[in-house]
Amino acid sequence: MSENKTSGQPILSPGDIMGMASFQRSRILLTAYELGLFTVIGDSHKTSVEVSNALGTDRRATDRLMNALVAIGLLTKEDDTFTNTPGAAQFLVKGKPDYMSGLMHTANLWESWSTLTVAVRRGTSVPRPEVNDRGDGWLRAFISAMHYRATIQAPGSIAMLDLNGVKRVLDVGGGSGAYSMAFARAKEDLTAVVFDLPNVVALTQEFIESEGLLGKVTTVAGDYNTDTFPGGFDIVYLSAIIHSNSPDENNELFRKCYDALNPKGRLVVQDFIVDPSRTNPPFAAIFALNMLVGTNAGDTFTEEEVREWMHAVGLNDIIREDTPFDTTLIIGSK
Repeated sequence: MSENKTSGQPILSPGDIMGMASFQRSRILLTAYELGLFTVIGDSHKTSVEVSNALGTDRRATDRLMNALVAIGLLTKEDDTFTNTPGAAQFLVKGKPDYMSGLMHTANLWESWSTLTVAVRRGTSVPRPEVNDRGDGWLRAFISAMHYRATIQAPGSIAMLDLNGVKRVLDVGGGSGAYSMAFARAKEDLTAVVFDLPNVVALTQEFIESEGLLGKVTTVAGDYNTDTFPGGFDIVYLSAIIHSNSPDENNELFRKCYDALNPKGRLVVQDFIVDPSRTNPPFAAIFALNMLVGTNAGDTFTEEEVREWMHAVGLNDIIREDTPFDTTLIIGSK
């Protein structure tokens, strides 16, 4: 890649463009991950025949897949036996402490992203089953992916908030409860409620129990688009929620959040906020397309749009805080 001396803009070569267009490496990785190939190998040495027999896959095809995994640096090969590279052994073997369970959600996104051309022509996603109808496998993969990211980010994001006087938090669309659990750990007398769909909170309970936070974190089942929220909260937290909705849906959602707040309570929105040009930050600009292919009317939104929804329901003293995780906190007070 060279630079245009007049404009200072990079000049893309055909090789640069082909690099952008290449998807083979990601598909090789995701297919091996979906099959559980790295887990079958584990810390051992196995031939492709042994792996094929364990997976119930075609022998020749499995061998060629494993050779390609060697080529991209995820397996090593000596004679006819294959071994996970150190990175694959650490992150891609199920049961290991650092196992990247969220990659299954990435694999599931492959299907929706393949419809991007159609979605751009239509202006909305290609019809697909609602979240409740996508099966337990899809839901667990999605919640696991969100939990993996949230567990890393939640303590740092919540440390940016003043929790003086905060005793009750409502975590709307809280998924695994990672943020609620971080709130509960951050302050001894604080309790949190995760509000999410019935089949989601069944999974939330598993995460809460495994973290030993039963009682400090509880759940309420409901649909944030159609149901009202319980009241009496000092903070209502919306993390990675507004990008799934249309502007009208967010305005109504903010109204319900306002009603759930105590006087002087705060609505905290955490999301990927784009600048007015909608081209930066790059991740937020790209994520807008993830919402195009995955939702009816979701998007990434600007700070001004979020401020307008907050003002419209009566929230004031609105502030913005950028986190170290490519997300932004926008906080409005009742």
